[in-house]
Amino acid sequence: MVNFGMFRGMVTQITEFPISADGTGDGCYKLIRLEDGPGGVVEFVAGPGTYFVDQAIVNVGDGVTGYYDRNAPVPLIYPPRYQALVLVKESPGMNVKVDQFDRQLVSSDGMLKLNVAPYTQLRLTNGQPFKGELANRNLIVMYGPSTMSIPAQTTPYKIIVWC
Repeated sequence: MVNFGMFRGMVTQITEFPISADGTGDGCYKLIRLEDGPGGVVEFVAGPGTYFVDQAIVNVGDGVTGYYDRNAPVPLIYPPRYQALVLVKESPGMNVKVDQFDRQLVSSDGMLKLNVAPYTQLRLTNGQPFKGELANRNLIVMYGPSTMSIPAQTTPYKIIVWC
């Protein structure tokens, strides 16, 4: 399973990211720089395998949360550069949690419990319906209000299963 790390900030720069000397991958990869305000800076490499929640177009000035694999190798440079697994453009009234959920549908950090309703959309990253069990999977959860308890409880609008 993926050990998700995250960084939230404002997009300050988007550039092309060349992956080969012969130009075969030109235009397919972007380098997205996020700054969090108190001085934190991270760069995300977004490629064809990066999942953009709701296929949102990200621009300079947007608030974005990037998710990456904490166990993946990272070059020793500043600012840190991570391979983006999931990018979420901030949207009013929409919360997103990317994490592994156990058999009780509690996130690995113990902060969110899911109460799946009949109207909750269950999808794969390719948009196709998901019919299996959600337990013990990596999920991208989109939800609105939640309780103030720990773990917070919510009924998600949509759950994307990250196979």
